[in-house]
Order: sequence, then C-alpha cells, then structure tokens
Amino acid sequence: MAFTSVCTNELCSIRDEKSKYDDLNAEVLGISIDTVMVLDKFKTEQGYNFKLLSDFNKEVCRAYGSYYDEFVLGMKGVAKRSAFVIDKEGIVKYAEVLDNAGEQPNFDNVKKTLTELN
Repeated sequence: MAFTSVCTNELCSIRDEKSKYDDLNAEVLGISIDTVMVLDKFKTEQGYNFKLLSDFNKEVCRAYGSYYDEFVLGMKGVAKRSAFVIDKEGIVKYAEVLDNAGEQPNFDNVKKTLTELN
C-alpha cells in the first residue's frame, strides 16, 4: 500500500541499493494493489528508479499466494508484503510471503538467490 511507512521504507531501501540489483542482472519491479495514478505519484515523490506496477484487480497477488482476504480495520483484498525472484524462464527461484505487514522481506536472501542465478 503506497505511502504507508513500511512500504515506503521497503521501496526506499531497494531504490538505494538498485545498483546492486543491476550488478546481479536483475530487473526490479514493485507491484501493488494501488491504482496506476497513486503509484505514479508515489514513484515521483520518492524518486524510485524501478517500475511500479498496479495489480488493482488483485490477479497477481492471488496467483502468487500473497493475498489477505481480510486485513486490519475491516479492509478486504489487500496484498501481503512479499518478495520473489523469477528466472528468465519464468520459474520462481525464491519466494517470501509475509503474514506480518510490519516486516520486510529478507533482501539478503533475495540477493543471494540472484547471485546463484548468475
């Protein structure tokens, strides 16, 4: 969810380490259930140097098992905080889906998986 503190911190850490992902031949994509317009504003305000994609219809988060039927404050259909590494053949090589929205994925494990792919 764009503009929340945990999401902002998560994506800012990726932004600040983008060169490391580039060195590992990774294409970084952020996917959120927010609208395209909200994500465009979020990207501009935070200076993100990677694509933010909208999963407004919640197809991707459902397909990847990253979906809360019910979240806090009565919200329904919220994506879980997750990280995936998908190889060039489309095979998921690393998946981390968090049930606690206040936690962040283990980006060291993401980078380790990317290193093993190279």
